[in-house]
Amino acid sequence: MIETIKEYATKRIDLLKIEATEKSSLSAGLIAFLVVFIVAFGFFIILFNFGIALLIGKALGDQSYGFLIVAAFYFLVMILIVMLKKKIVNYVADHVIKFLNH
Repeated sequence: MIETIKEYATKRIDLLKIEATEKSSLSAGLIAFLVVFIVAFGFFIILFNFGIALLIGKALGDQSYGFLIVAAFYFLVMILIVMLKKKIVNYVADHVIKFLNH
């Protein structure tokens, strides 16, 4: 009887190790994907914004105006993000908890 309990405990510990390894590997894969995606998206955003700023500047006759308008847009976005900080934090926290529980 004691031998059966020891064997059960050993197998249960092995199962928990396998499940932990699976979750860790999935998390590492997701993190790697997100890093690559964020870097690629960052380059896209930077180049896109330069293009938009140059286009607006050309239309207005002074390239500095284009960069100022793009900067003002991002300043407004930043203000909006600060205003929505609590909702954003709660949304992300909820999704992290849901991801970690699956």
